[in-house]
Amino acid sequence: MIMDSNTLYDVIIVGGGIMGSTTAYYLTQKDPQLNVAVIERDLTYARASTTLSMVNARIQYTLKQNVQISQFAFDVLEHFEDRMTVNDIRPSIGYHREGNLFLYEDGDVASAKAALAMQQALGCQVTWWSPEEIKAHYPLYAPEALGLVGGTFGAQDGHFDAYAVLMGYKANARAQGAVYIEDDVTALVIDNHRIGGVKTKSGATYSSAVVINCAGAWCTELARTAGVELPVNPVKRQCFCVDPAVKSDRPLPLTILPSGFYFRTETGGMVLMGKSLPEDVIGFDFTWDQNRFMDHLWPELAEFVPAFEQLKLIRGWAGLYAVNTLDGNAILGEWPEIKGFYLANGFSGHGLQQGPAVGRYMSELITGATPTLDLSIFHPQRILDGKPIAEGGLLTKEVQYNVR
Repeated sequence: MIMDSNTLYDVIIVGGGIMGSTTAYYLTQKDPQLNVAVIERDLTYARASTTLSMVNARIQYTLKQNVQISQFAFDVLEHFEDRMTVNDIRPSIGYHREGNLFLYEDGDVASAKAALAMQQALGCQVTWWSPEEIKAHYPLYAPEALGLVGGTFGAQDGHFDAYAVLMGYKANARAQGAVYIEDDVTALVIDNHRIGGVKTKSGATYSSAVVINCAGAWCTELARTAGVELPVNPVKRQCFCVDPAVKSDRPLPLTILPSGFYFRTETGGMVLMGKSLPEDVIGFDFTWDQNRFMDHLWPELAEFVPAFEQLKLIRGWAGLYAVNTLDGNAILGEWPEIKGFYLANGFSGHGLQQGPAVGRYMSELITGATPTLDLSIFHPQRILDGKPIAEGGLLTKEVQYNVR
């Protein structure tokens, strides 16, 4: 959809993935009079991180605010199908709460248990399991083979249909008045340190005093057109699906080994897996390489789950992490040097589950409402100050090779 040049909006959101669509939904819900446009380069979402994610919602973080973000996501997902029905169309998101199991070596136990205590104090259903308890719950696992001393199990963690959730937010945002435009934003319009709108590949200009960067892995390219340098890199993340000869007699949780290797079962006893490596490509590369599976993932999977030694590689795919190289955490709020330019960027692999809380928070900032959840710790001022958030060593394996 191409609009006339100089079309004026109250808010322009660049990027119509999970961040852009949740923000559009909560903005138009909070103030139905707002004229909101979401500009997305590809409304099929073929290369969007939202739709290429292996999908996970977890409560297990070492930073309190990240835990609280997930708690809100859990509530949203639990009631999503009822609350997000629109025009008699009820979304089906396939929400499965099969848990997340993080496994630890001896040197990580102290930090793991400190995080566990914080999570439990916030009311999270997370428990510590010994190697014997792990095997009792999942007999195929062999924690002793890797010298593991235990793990934390989050019973409410799980996965869902990312595309269905995205479409649910998009449908509701549109029903509430948001306009979706398929076009590629090529430049931000800046006048005297204030945002003035955007220019697009089609030649159109869209004017607004508020522009939100929800461009995901493309956020740095967009910000750079306004002279803003974000510490966010697009990093290729590869996933693989295999069919093991021996099937588990129960669904397996998302299981994360100390190396950062992770896997879970999918429909039909299939197993999905992935792992970040130091040589992961920075850039917009969507190719996948089965040698990664053969050389790195299969041996590690077979060592921890010997029954999975015999399997068939079914398929693979690649998507992008938007890696915040400063600290691996979200960048949320108004850029201090440009009035009206807001950021919702740098989620480093956990953006999908953070979308609901982030969308609500951005809507509160823009409308001047008191935030329901204080996420000011993620303000972009820390980028200018060079002061990373201390998330801690736990649960950061997925971005450790990219965070400087």
